[in-house]
Order: sequence, then C-alpha cells, then structure tokens
Amino acid sequence: MKQTINFPYLIFLAVVAALGGFLFGYDTAVISGTTSQVSTLFQLDTLQQGWYVGCALIGSICGVLCSGVLSDKLGRKLTMILAAILFTTSAIGCAFCADFQQLVVFRIIGGIGIGVVSIVSPLYISEVSVAQYRGQLVSLYQLAVTVGFLGAYLANWKLLTVAENGGHYSAEWMEWIFVEEVWRGMLGLETIPAMLFFLIIFFIPESPRWLVVRGREERALGILNRIYAAASEALHQLNETKSVLATEDKSDWRMLLKPGILKAVAIGASIAILGQFMGVNAVLYYGPSIFEKAGLGGGDALFYQIMVGMVNMLTTVLAVFIIDRVGRKNLVYYGVSGMIVTLVLIAIYFQFGESMGIGSLWLLIFFLGYVFSCAISICAVIFVLLSEMYPTRVRGLAMSIAGFALWIGTYLIGQLTPWMLQTLTPAGTFVLFAFMCVPYILIIWKLVPETTGKSLEEIERYWEQPRRSK
Repeated sequence: MKQTINFPYLIFLAVVAALGGFLFGYDTAVISGTTSQVSTLFQLDTLQQGWYVGCALIGSICGVLCSGVLSDKLGRKLTMILAAILFTTSAIGCAFCADFQQLVVFRIIGGIGIGVVSIVSPLYISEVSVAQYRGQLVSLYQLAVTVGFLGAYLANWKLLTVAENGGHYSAEWMEWIFVEEVWRGMLGLETIPAMLFFLIIFFIPESPRWLVVRGREERALGILNRIYAAASEALHQLNETKSVLATEDKSDWRMLLKPGILKAVAIGASIAILGQFMGVNAVLYYGPSIFEKAGLGGGDALFYQIMVGMVNMLTTVLAVFIIDRVGRKNLVYYGVSGMIVTLVLIAIYFQFGESMGIGSLWLLIFFLGYVFSCAISICAVIFVLLSEMYPTRVRGLAMSIAGFALWIGTYLIGQLTPWMLQTLTPAGTFVLFAFMCVPYILIIWKLVPETTGKSLEEIERYWEQPRRSK
C-alpha cells in the first residue's frame, strides 16, 4: 500500500539537492569552451593543456575520497553547504586568477566540489525519499547534471557570441572578463548557481536517517512528520530505521568488511567503473573530435554535439518518469542492449561507411540512438543504485568507494580516448566500448537485486542476508 506523503515538500527537498548536480554538469562541461583561449593566452604546450583539462578530475577524486567521511561526520546538509562554498570559490577564483598556476588551483577546488556533491546530493535525496518515488527523485540529480552540461554549452556559445560582436561594458573589470578574455566569464558565470545552491540549502532539513544514527530521534521525527502526511507513518519509518540500526555495528571502515556489505561495495565499485568504459564520457567529452574524424567540419561537429546534449537531457527527463514503473534492472537490460547495437553500428560506419556511401546523417542517428539508450539506462540508474544499496551507518563511506571507482574510470577514459581513437581507430574503439557492455549487464542480472519499490531498510536487510531469495 502506498504511503500518504507531502509530495510538494518532498519535491522541494529533492530539487534543492539536485541543484548540486547542475553545478557538477556545468563545472565539468564549461571547460570545453575555454581550452583554446586559455592555451593561447598562457602559451600552453600539449601536456599543460591536458593538465588544465584533467586537474579538475584530480580534485574530483580527492572530493569523493573525503565526501563519505564528511557526510557521515558532519551530516548531509553541512557537507552540501561545503560543496557550495567550494564551487563559489572556484568560479570567482577562475574569473579573476592572475596566472595559469592560480587557474589550476581554483579548477582543482571546483573539482573537489564536484566529487563531494556527486556523493552527498544523491545520498541526501535517497534518504529523504519514500520507497515508491525514490528512483524518480534520485534521478532528478542525473537530470540536473545533463541540464548543467547543456547550460554550459549554451552559456559558452552566448558569451562568445556577445564578445565577438563587440559587446561593451561600462565597468573595466567586466570588459576584461566578458569581452577581452571571455573564458573568464564562462568559468565565472558558475558563481550565480553556486551562490543560489549555498543559500537555498539553509531552507532544507538534515537527513532524518542521519539524525537517527546520531541519536537525534525527536528532530528526525519532526522532519518525517513533514514528509509523511500521517503521524503514524512517520513514526513507523522512524521505528523501521531504528530497528535496522540496532542490528548494525558502530559506523567505521571495518563494517565494510562484513561479507554481505563487502559484496555490495564490490558490486557498486564494479558497475561504477565499468560504466565509464562503455563510451558515454568519451562521446560527451570528445564528440566534436569524433565527428570531425568522420569528415565533418567544425561547425557541423559542434551542431551534432549540441544535438547529443539535447537528447541526453530529454531522455533523462523520460527516465525520471519511468524508472519507478519499469524498474532499475529492466531499464539496464533494455538500455544496455540498445547501447551494444548502436555502438556496433557506429563502428561499422567508421569502418565501411565511406566505401558504402553512407552519409554522415546516419552517424548522427546512430550516436543519438546510443545516447538515448545510455541516458535511459546506466546514466539514470547508477546514482539511484549507489544511493540505496548500502546500510545507513556506512552509506557515505561505501558511496565514496563507488564514487572513487567512478571518477578513476572517468579520468582514465578521458586520458585514454584520444589514444584509443588514434591507435585502435574509431571503429576499434567503439567495438571495445560495445564489448565492455557485456560484463556490466551480467553483473546487474546476476548480482544486483531489484530495488524498485523497496524501502532502504528492506534493501539493507537483503545485503545483510545475501543468501536469501529476492
């Protein structure tokens, strides 16, 4: 039976936390519009260019490593406030930096914010949600990430257009940032959503499950009473959480070594890193380069990439509405199957397209089919699964491990994709991506339980008793 809930309030909590996902997406994607300008201004060689792009990923890895400890010790809310401060500091610092070294430092600070928010935002949404809507609400985070990507692309395009058309500002510092060195404006524009995130977090409560862990049951019950329309349902949820916590050890790393929990952590880390080697970030980060290898001009390649970003965002909207109806595992089965088919078709295009006279429009169709399949499945599901797989006492720590694996995979694919495109050829690269889909789908099929419609406490009991049937 479905619970009676205060849905508008629940949506508000999820949207506020999901704004961290927008900052994640913007901070990650904005770099694409600044690389050439920064390289020219600071006379960067190829290694320095790679460091400029990759330094934020190093920061993200550091952020992920500390986010679990921070969220478990300080609370989910305070950790999100810290992430907002990091994003704001990074944006302002990048806009006004004096040299390349300062720029790198502020990009790393922003990267730490990305790493922190990539764990704590979906974690918070998961813990305030009720079972029947948790998939949809956590998916709002991934939707916000895709909106952030698209927002960065559009902001870069608009700021560059204004600067090239002779935009003029009365203030000397604005002329410097938005016209003379417009890349500063691209990076600095993130200040607006970062400060909004910082301010609005003060209007949401702490995670009630975290409060129960800390023994603040009265305060937790007050928050649950705002989420659930009936006091009896709020009290039932409080007692359910206390019941599960009573069977757990004190929160520390040793709890992660318990057989059932260790299995869950290993599975989470595996699907996190495998997902990066199925091609999604290679397409999002290097799409224009890949399209240019197919013979498209720079303008056409950029247009195709915008289309990819649009489909990515719109498909994520669809995923938000169906994830709790179709189920996590079914979405993976359908979506990853579609990824395999479209990746093979892309490889065939690069290998035989020219000799067979296949037009570039087909490449766009294959790419959009791939992005649709990816966005409807692994992109929508991964943060949902990682936010609900682990016991409350160590959820932050366990998510940090999975997040660390995800960011290591992201960093590796970012570094290796240009090499793979050159060494393996585009056709070989996409065949490899298709091959990596197979172990992913097998892990989901054999090792991951269906979590749709289950409370966090029910999922927790599954891992504590892994031999029980689903």
